[in-house]
Amino acid sequence: MDMSKPDKKLPMPSISSALGMAVAYYSYPWLVSFSPGSYLILGLLFLLAVIIAFFRTLRHLPGGTTSTVRKIAILATALAVGFSLGLAARRAVSGPAEFGIPAENVMAVGGVLREDPRALYGGSGLGVLELALCSGAEGLRASARGNLTVFFPADSIPYLREFGRGSEIYADGRLSEGSLGLLFNARSVHIVSPASPLETFRTGLRINLLERFQSRQGRVTPVWGALASALLLGVRDDLNVELAEGFRNAGCSYVLALSGMHLAIISGVLAFLIRRPLGIRWASLVGALFIVFYVFVAGSQPSLVRSAIMYLIGTVAVWGFLKRNVLSVLCMAFIIQLLFQSNTGTSLSFIFSYLALFGILTLGERLRVLFRGRLPEILNASLSASIGAFVFTAPVVALYFDYLRPIGIVAGPIVAALASLFMVLALAALLASFLPFPLWDLLDLILTQLYRLIDFTISLAGQVPGIPVSGTLWTLIFSVLFSLLVLFIHKQDQIYRNRIAAFN
Repeated sequence: MDMSKPDKKLPMPSISSALGMAVAYYSYPWLVSFSPGSYLILGLLFLLAVIIAFFRTLRHLPGGTTSTVRKIAILATALAVGFSLGLAARRAVSGPAEFGIPAENVMAVGGVLREDPRALYGGSGLGVLELALCSGAEGLRASARGNLTVFFPADSIPYLREFGRGSEIYADGRLSEGSLGLLFNARSVHIVSPASPLETFRTGLRINLLERFQSRQGRVTPVWGALASALLLGVRDDLNVELAEGFRNAGCSYVLALSGMHLAIISGVLAFLIRRPLGIRWASLVGALFIVFYVFVAGSQPSLVRSAIMYLIGTVAVWGFLKRNVLSVLCMAFIIQLLFQSNTGTSLSFIFSYLALFGILTLGERLRVLFRGRLPEILNASLSASIGAFVFTAPVVALYFDYLRPIGIVAGPIVAALASLFMVLALAALLASFLPFPLWDLLDLILTQLYRLIDFTISLAGQVPGIPVSGTLWTLIFSVLFSLLVLFIHKQDQIYRNRIAAFN
């Protein structure tokens, strides 16, 4: 689906609405604090959003047929709708866990697992529990609500994985205060009731697929199996600790997070198989159904859900119900995801996913045009996208991790290309595991060598030291100045090319 060319005759209220929604959603804590300084910051952010959306909308509205008053009315309406939706989405965000008894007296909690529990280094596990009740001393019980992060003991992980998401559990332990708020350290875990039949089917399917990568048809576990599980199903429980650390040091952690790249590979393989017999329209519809099923099996990770929503909107565009414009589709996905998954808006995965893609579609596209003819197109596209993503995510990286890894600009496209090839071959190995003839051995050999190449690449890139950042403000200033510089150079380059074209 080619959505790279915007329709310049089409008003783009989705962009204005997304800007208004983002301002309302992320400024909501300041808004409810009744602080004059908070209102000043909110006002500046909203003014910036108005200015950006105003010029963006004017550029895409048909000139001459629409009056300036009508243009401003469309812009103001879109911003107001987005702002209202942002406030509603933020109010729907679940607050901290609430207990019917003092938190220091809580000795046990019960509820439903929201996601599949994750195994941690050392054998223990981690999961998020949707609370239903809690217990204290002398058999005191009370209703509870909210979500609570629970650390599970190592001996409980195997059967928690077996029952999976949606199962109801009861855990004894104690509460503690962590950097992310209240945590519950469980000493023992009891399964109260299994998940629904649909969730049970999903868990069984996940376990079966993971076992295909963990057992080489009854022989030694392949060295690449854990990476295949991470890239195809988002399960990093068995991933080598040094390999995971290498991805972080190389500035390539996003490769491990299920997102558009992974969805593109999986849907691309499916499209290759069905596009010719079905045609592009019906193939896109079958692909959309498959992606919904894939997200159901892999789990609703924010970056994966964002990619899936964009694909579904793109499918609607293929059938002719929407104009194809990838930036507008991104904004529509932002609005939809925040409305239906309000809690995910505060997660780093959500923020990084949207900022990175927004940077690719704006600054990255400007750089791609600027470098066109000066670099090979394959190198130009990947390098421009990598720079755009890095610049737009740099302030958030500085805020939460205190280090920037510029080497990721160069290493990221290389590792992503290797990971894409790895995923295709891992899918082939998964298929081969069901076949009677020995294709698996050949794919195992190739995947082992490719795994070692990925490991070597990130180890080499990880040796380049990162840049310590002392303040997010300076990183934000750098990002804005860099973007303005690129826009200025891009404008001058356009003027120069137009002058040259006039003599041709």
